[in-house]
Amino acid sequence: MGRACKAASLLEEGKKAQMHKFRVRLTLIFMLLIGCSVMLAGLFMAKLLENSYKDALVLNMERELRLILSSVDWEHGGDSAEITRYYTEQARKLTDSAAARITIIGADGTVIGESDEDPELMNNHLDRVEIRDAKDKGIGHSVRFSKTTGQNMLYAAMPILADNHVHGYLRLAMDLQDVEATVRKLWLFLLAGLAILFVIAGAISYRIAYGLTRPFEKMTRVARQISNMNYKSRVMVRSRDEIGELGHAINTMADSLELQMNRIMENEDRLKTVLEGLISGVVMIDKDGRIALMNRSAEEILGFTPDELLGRPFDQANLPFELTELTELCFRSKEHIRDERVFYFPEGQLLEINLRPMVRGDNELAGVLVVLHDITAVRRLERMRSEFVANVSHELKTPIASVKGFAETLLNGALADQETARAFLQIIFDESERLNRLIGDILDLSKVESKRVPLQFSPVHVNSFMENTIQMLEPEAHKKNISLELQAEDDLYMEADEDRLRQIMINVLSNGIAYTPEGGKVKVKIVPMVEGPEGDPEELRFIITDTGIGIPKKDLPRIFERFYRVDKARSRSSGGTGLGLSIVKHLVELHKGHISVESEVGVGTKFIIDLPVLH
Repeated sequence: MGRACKAASLLEEGKKAQMHKFRVRLTLIFMLLIGCSVMLAGLFMAKLLENSYKDALVLNMERELRLILSSVDWEHGGDSAEITRYYTEQARKLTDSAAARITIIGADGTVIGESDEDPELMNNHLDRVEIRDAKDKGIGHSVRFSKTTGQNMLYAAMPILADNHVHGYLRLAMDLQDVEATVRKLWLFLLAGLAILFVIAGAISYRIAYGLTRPFEKMTRVARQISNMNYKSRVMVRSRDEIGELGHAINTMADSLELQMNRIMENEDRLKTVLEGLISGVVMIDKDGRIALMNRSAEEILGFTPDELLGRPFDQANLPFELTELTELCFRSKEHIRDERVFYFPEGQLLEINLRPMVRGDNELAGVLVVLHDITAVRRLERMRSEFVANVSHELKTPIASVKGFAETLLNGALADQETARAFLQIIFDESERLNRLIGDILDLSKVESKRVPLQFSPVHVNSFMENTIQMLEPEAHKKNISLELQAEDDLYMEADEDRLRQIMINVLSNGIAYTPEGGKVKVKIVPMVEGPEGDPEELRFIITDTGIGIPKKDLPRIFERFYRVDKARSRSSGGTGLGLSIVKHLVELHKGHISVESEVGVGTKFIIDLPVLH
């Protein structure tokens, strides 16, 4: 149990960790989207600002170029050294007012004036971008790294015109260090703002992700509990949006499932109760030939436990050959089969076997239902009934035949001989008495078996009762010189129907006297049994023993059957009907008692009758 709880706890922690990871991933996705958006916007703004700044500088430089072009004499004569000196001085004079580096370039690209460097040391500038654009478009500008200054520079150039001829080019160059510093500050602020925004966005995104996933987590937990057959679990719905609608849908589904499962469980309990209460054995075999279900009666009939049979193929389950054979036939024929077979395991029994194929609507075989009904007792009762009818007919026919035969003899002239007539009439009287006893015993047995004998319980003083009973049998015992002996404690009492109790004792004692040879003994011993909490007996045991011929062991189980005789010739000669012990057994059972017998051939017989003291 502890391991199961620990495993469930670990599983729950694992699911929580997975949900936390999902929230983190969702938060990172939100942050990535926000960061990319802000980064793109920052790049666009920085680039826009940088371009705007450069465009403004270019416009400034164009104005400066035009001012310088209009204020300088560009037709100064002299040799190249003089020209270079002149234009260099002009460039150096104007550089402060223009706040830019000024370069004057000849029409052939030679530098003829420079405010910051020595023109003689500078290369030809005719291939510079800004010079080419100025030559083609009237103005040119470009940004590039200057090896001279070691920094990025913005260059702007315009042609120097005289008489509509290009005499050279005037170029201004401005350091972009300030622009780049401004852009760097902008990027710094942008990154700082982005970092702060990331933190805020992360918190907000996680809160949003938590708010989005928390209801789904609860719904998932409820759905998992429902899948684990906990149909009472519900989602707490606090919103009316789509998530709330989903929660309502899950709760409605759980209500429906709980109702359906309760009905299914009730039907299953009813079916299980019915199956377990059936006295017939029920075995269900699925379409694959595996034993899918069996009830308790089937276990008792087949002698196997469910663990030994359930899930196994029926032809490999060591079932009786007769049942396996009929099941295979039912699978092949897909028809109802009814038969009676004798099973020898776990005990000999006659079974009525019904096999019905379970066919679906598309005529597909879904399995076979086997119903086993033990009809051993039914057949035995039918046999006993037949034997009873035959025995009654025989027992009635014998005295009637004697009466009829001797009566015919008398009618044919035997009345003339008084001695013979008297003997014949005595036989007729004895046979009629025997017939009367037989009919009386049959009626008594019928009443007792049908429980139509109302017992009138009253206190009985056992010692006096047994002494009176023995006195009634003394004449019969005296004829055979058989001694009757009673051994009992004084003052024993019990509740019983005195007449029926006397019938029990007379039948058993008469039976003992009839089968005990002359000079024998019949003894009755009464023993209190099962001491109660106050020391009073709860049962009395009557032990009737004789020194008679005894009963063979093979006949002991049947001596309480109707008309059953161990020695038929001896029984008939003794005048017995064969119903006495059967009546005794039923009367003892009506008194909630028990009777048993022990015997040894040639030694004697002992009947043991246990009767309750109180009812």
